[in-house]
Amino acid sequence: MSNQPSSTSSEPTVRALTGGRKIPVLPVRETVLFPHAVLPLTVGRESSIQLIESLGEERTIVVVAQLDPRQDTPKPSDMHAIGTVATVHKVVRMPNQSRFVFTEGVGRVRVLRYTQTEPYMTAEVESLEDLEPTSTSGFEALMRNVVAQFQQIVSESPTLSDELRTIAANIEEPGRLVDFIASSLPFLTTDERQQLLETTVVVDRLELLNQLLAKEIEVQQLRAKIQNEVQDQVQQSQRDYYLREQLKAIQKELGEQDEGQREIEELRKKIDDAGMPEEVKKEAMKELNRLGRMSPMAADYSLTRNYIEWLAVLPWSKSSGSKIDISKAKEILDEDHYELRKVKDRILDYLSVLELKPTMKGPILCFVGPPGVGKTSLGRSIARALGRKFQRISLGGMHDEAEIRGHRRTYIGALPGQIIQSIRRAETNDPVIMLDEIDKLGRDFRGDPASALLETLDPEQNNTFRDNYLDVPFDLSKVLFICTANMLDPVPAPLLDRMEIIPLQGYSEEEKLHIAKRYLVPRQIKENGIAPDQIEFPDEAIRHLVRHYTREAGVRKLEQVIGTVCRKEARRVVEGNTKKLVVTREILKEFLGGIQVRVETEVAERVKRPGVAVGMAWTPAGGDILFIEANKMRGKGGFMVTGQIGEVMQESMQAALTWVRSNSARLGLAEDFNKDIDLHIHVPAGAIPKDGPSAGVTMATVLASLLTEMPVKPLTAMTGEITLSGNVLPVGGIKEKFLAARRAGVETIILPAENRQNVEEDLTPEMMEGVTVHYASHIEDVLAVALPSLHGRVEAQSSSPELVVNNEAA
Repeated sequence: MSNQPSSTSSEPTVRALTGGRKIPVLPVRETVLFPHAVLPLTVGRESSIQLIESLGEERTIVVVAQLDPRQDTPKPSDMHAIGTVATVHKVVRMPNQSRFVFTEGVGRVRVLRYTQTEPYMTAEVESLEDLEPTSTSGFEALMRNVVAQFQQIVSESPTLSDELRTIAANIEEPGRLVDFIASSLPFLTTDERQQLLETTVVVDRLELLNQLLAKEIEVQQLRAKIQNEVQDQVQQSQRDYYLREQLKAIQKELGEQDEGQREIEELRKKIDDAGMPEEVKKEAMKELNRLGRMSPMAADYSLTRNYIEWLAVLPWSKSSGSKIDISKAKEILDEDHYELRKVKDRILDYLSVLELKPTMKGPILCFVGPPGVGKTSLGRSIARALGRKFQRISLGGMHDEAEIRGHRRTYIGALPGQIIQSIRRAETNDPVIMLDEIDKLGRDFRGDPASALLETLDPEQNNTFRDNYLDVPFDLSKVLFICTANMLDPVPAPLLDRMEIIPLQGYSEEEKLHIAKRYLVPRQIKENGIAPDQIEFPDEAIRHLVRHYTREAGVRKLEQVIGTVCRKEARRVVEGNTKKLVVTREILKEFLGGIQVRVETEVAERVKRPGVAVGMAWTPAGGDILFIEANKMRGKGGFMVTGQIGEVMQESMQAALTWVRSNSARLGLAEDFNKDIDLHIHVPAGAIPKDGPSAGVTMATVLASLLTEMPVKPLTAMTGEITLSGNVLPVGGIKEKFLAARRAGVETIILPAENRQNVEEDLTPEMMEGVTVHYASHIEDVLAVALPSLHGRVEAQSSSPELVVNNEAA
């Protein structure tokens, strides 16, 4: 395809108009004038008005587009290089002093140089000729495609006149056709128009225009598609509305109700059957009447309906209604849990009062004890004994007040709090609700759940409990709330004051043996899919597990190791060994590895040298023994304590040292015994924080043993707070400490005299078997037992004689 200069009639005209003269240049914004096109221009700049006014008979100008339309006073460098020479046909003066100019494009020109810039620009220009190809089939196809696309755009556009289709079809010159189409399309940008104006090769100009037309057709089709979709939706909505109105009219004639009215009537019936208090029913009917006036398509319709449904389904007057049977309740409690006499007695007392006074308010109980002693399972057992539904709410890690009280209805996705949700799930207004792990409640910027529980757990207030979502009072006074905690320190005092504390202490070895035989072994045999006759746990094997594979107050770890043994047996059965397995120490060593807790030898070995004694400590996991070591070295009377010791424990050490120094003569020591030595007390397991006053007597014993170089009596443990005058004060956690010492193989235990009552109430003769308990009211009573070889030096100061209970004799 070869390009040849076109021989259009406009060429002589362009040359005649430009003819080497200096022609005025009219800068325009966002406008491109094409040859053969008539374009009205609004001229408002002072320089442009002067240009128009200066035109005489020769009304020829060059229209050139600005590079930047925001430029008010363009310079030659702000103008495009190619523009259109035009003839001004008419000038109309406007009221605002601007001019309305009708111009007709004649031909393309290139600006060679600007000869004048003031008061308006003039320039020398040269004519640009269209380079048209010889006619070929490909060129013809391109022209026809451009014309067809232009006609399609005109036919689908509501703003373009249909006459443009006829005019375009009658133009035979390719260059003129492109210019006509480009000047007729309003969607082309200024840059696209300028690009078409600057393209003198007609084939390139046609191809560029073809691309722009194809793009516009695609945009029009998408717009039409979107418009049709929107119109269809509107028509569907209108259709649904008309059909719904017709349905209402038909139902009205037939005496029937529509679905919305039927739903309203169902809710009304639920409200009538719910047995609500008058105040609540009034609020529910108010919301129901409001719902009846709303359109089902309204935004608040579903929210209001959900609220009414929550009110209607709550058990306002529905109780469990089961008859109280004390003997049956006792049987169930004994069947589910071994021992725990205090808890069982408290529940049976509650049932007895409830039988005499059915309207009594439910107590708020709080089970406190180490992990694994059965606090949570005890709640289920109590619910079964009472014949009530059981619901459990885990408070561990909860830090949002709305979890207890609920969210207000103004929030999206609002729901009642966990208390009301539990009531709904229970379907009665007197279930047993367990608030598990109440000591692990969180607190942050969203509120304090512990404070929200103050109303819930107060029998004097919870009969009018208001959930934020319901915003009507609900009576919680019939609910039996049971809280559980591992320790009470994190629980706020006002919340603690509302609960009846029932401590659950750790189990002894004998109790663990009974629990394992009655509950743990059968459960693990069943859960691991083996038959009861395929495995046997003798008492000796269970005792060995308790002593050497677990060290805990509860039985959770014990159940885990029993489960491990059962899984090993299940594997043996699957592998074809169906012979009954009798668990022995050798089997346990094979299945579980070597013993993990060495208790008997540990105490005896570590207290052989002077300056080492065994204390007893309470932990959230139960009791434990605590080794306390002291040493001396050359120095200047220094005193050092290590082992992550808390402030209270450090003060106990100082009190113990003061007592030893003030009674040095009675201990056979020089008054200035620490003048040339430094003392160091260390509590091993340095990674574990330790605190509390109960190791005071142990500290004094350690110092006395070190300084007199007399070892403490073997297998002896002690606990008690010491004062500066040497008195021994009572401490807590006696049962846990006693059982921990017994598990460790201790044979002699020294306790404060005032803790005798705790021993008599909490410890059974079976627990105390093989252990000698000494009660001390003064430190010298302790030293008389722990350091018997020192007893001759110490003069008894205690007013009460030493009391010894030998359980073997008892």
